Amino acid sequence: MNSGYGIFAEFYDQLMYGFDYSRLADYYDGFIKENGLTAAKSGILLDLACGTGKLSRLMAEKGWDVIAVDSSPEMLSKAEPHTNVSYICQDMNELDLFGTIDAAICSFDGLNHLADESELYETIKRVSLFMNPGGVFVFDLNTLYKHETILAHNIFVRETDEIYCVWRNEYSGGGVVYINLDFFSKQDKPESGLYRRFTEEIREIAYDSDTLISLCERAGFEVVAQHDFVGISKKEKVVFVCRKVRNRQ
Repeated sequence: MNSGYGIFAEFYDQLMYGFDYSRLADYYDGFIKENGLTAAKSGILLDLACGTGKLSRLMAEKGWDVIAVDSSPEMLSKAEPHTNVSYICQDMNELDLFGTIDAAICSFDGLNHLADESELYETIKRVSLFMNPGGVFVFDLNTLYKHETILAHNIFVRETDEIYCVWRNEYSGGGVVYINLDFFSKQDKPESGLYRRFTEEIREIAYDSDTLISLCERAGFEVVAQHDFVGISKKEKVVFVCRKVRNRQ
């Protein structure tokens, strides 16, 4: 797996400024509790594709002991320490933990970044392998509609006081979209009016719901619900709530 979050790590939190992480933590924690789990001192939660760990730390504040995993050392280098969060640099499809977990989350279309369907299944299977019976896995994914229609071949611009980002998309069919990011960052002396340019490419794959449900069931999960992402319609991004019901086949 190639995360594509090397250079992006330097600007990620600036571009995500204003996103309501607390609302997302409440949202995911609520789905876990609704499906039979209660965060307790001994409850262990896996945060896959944790990025800079903002959501991980908020889940820890809710009582979870969090294992935060990301494949990008650059993203993890931006994470702030927390007593109840352990950060691990691993590819999702090669997940290897020291013990079992009670719940897992994967936010911000982390699973869309996997290279293909086999890597997606391997990741879900690895989560299932370490998940205790009755455990809950909550994750969100961009939909085929979003890749084909919203991202497609469109260009977006994001701007803050310090960063100017041009987001160019190229849809190549089969659910695959290439995202080219150009970051223009102010130099150390803003009065100079000079910017420095950085470039990153990210590749994402979207899948239809039937495929995702089938992969989850093969891995030993039951998909118990599908929801909107916070503030985004299910047409563009779907939150899957899965419960571990058996060992994988």
